Amino acid sequence: MAIQFDPNVVCSCGKVHKTMVEHRLVKNGAINEIPEYVKMYGAKKAFIVADMNTYPIAGEKVKNALEAAGIACVTYIFPDKRVIPNEKTVGGAVMAYNKSCDIVIGVGSGVINDACKILANVAGVPYFIVATAAYMDGYASGSSSMEVNGVKVTIPAKSPEVIVGDIDVLNGAPTFMAKAGLGDMLAKYVSICEWRLSNLINGEYYCEDVAQFTRDTLKNCVDNAAGLLKRDDVAMEALFNALIDCGAAMDYAGCSRPGGGLEHYFCFVLDMRGLEFGTPTSSHGMQVLLGTLYAVKAFNEVKNIAPNREKALEFVKNFDFEEWSRQLREFIGQSAEPMIKLEAKEKKYDPEKHAKRLEVILEKWDDILRIIDEEIPSVEEFEAILDAIEAPKSIEAIGVEPELVPMIFKCTKDFRDKYVLPRLLWDLGVLDEVCEKVF
Repeated sequence: MAIQFDPNVVCSCGKVHKTMVEHRLVKNGAINEIPEYVKMYGAKKAFIVADMNTYPIAGEKVKNALEAAGIACVTYIFPDKRVIPNEKTVGGAVMAYNKSCDIVIGVGSGVINDACKILANVAGVPYFIVATAAYMDGYASGSSSMEVNGVKVTIPAKSPEVIVGDIDVLNGAPTFMAKAGLGDMLAKYVSICEWRLSNLINGEYYCEDVAQFTRDTLKNCVDNAAGLLKRDDVAMEALFNALIDCGAAMDYAGCSRPGGGLEHYFCFVLDMRGLEFGTPTSSHGMQVLLGTLYAVKAFNEVKNIAPNREKALEFVKNFDFEEWSRQLREFIGQSAEPMIKLEAKEKKYDPEKHAKRLEVILEKWDDILRIIDEEIPSVEEFEAILDAIEAPKSIEAIGVEPELVPMIFKCTKDFRDKYVLPRLLWDLGVLDEVCEKVF
């Protein structure tokens, strides 16, 4: 049983942990209960948002259930076969919104949820999301991942008041979506480890209760993972509840640390290359799953490192930021510019700042290894989980050349202002050699 947080009590970490999600309906036939929750919020007219795939799967069921209960509906179906998380998508929903509506109900998953969170925030009305697949952990979060001017950004929005996971609908989705959802959950091995390491090395805020809450949800999910291939109701319920919980964990922490780190940036680099060069991409969760696999391999290699002060200082002394910036632009394209500009603010490559971090790393090396041991499974253990759901174990499975993995891995240290494993390896002066050895 995961830790329960009282929104009226200050945690030992100094924060009050709360989420804006007020209700969750996760059960067989959950769509039939939506009308009573709509009435609970005093809504009279619902604005239903779906796409051409999700409307026949669940959107029509939502509309019929509401109208049978005497609740009026306006339906907006995105006209494009593939809905992209960008300005056009959000703008289309906002312009179509009927001001006589007093609640937004999204029917879908990632992109629809992200767009509807922004729409409901702008309209100032309650928001329900009716999930059509258990394949990402963003249902509960109060932000939206969007592409703005070709760059992946996180936009403040709002969390849904109600999350609906009808197990009949979720189990009707293609199996690869459940695999992707588990991939987004497996990322928590890495995210919690990196969060603890940054707390140890940089003094970043950390809450053990939120971390344990995340571990508990991950364990329950992994314990039931094998049932996903059989479309087992218990396994699907465990996965979907875990995805909700981990989205809530980010609200509890007030940051994205419980949800992701290096492995998510690995995914975003693939997305940016896809936008810039038209290279292959896969679902968010599947890319995160593969990013987590490579992160687990790299973390296990850290155990073989013997830190060397002189080697690290010499590496940083010879590091050429201009040359690295050139490589970023060549590999990612225009999306590299915000990453390069971030250095002017963050100064993570500054020799003086590096020297201070290095001393902490050297002093606390045993603690670093202990944290990795406690949080990261062995490669064999992790691959056994992937085998249980017949998931791929190479990026080649999604059409990306394995030779690109080292550069993708290195790029993740520049993606955001967050201390992740490649930064630790850079600080130690061993990033290049670890990439060469592991990948």
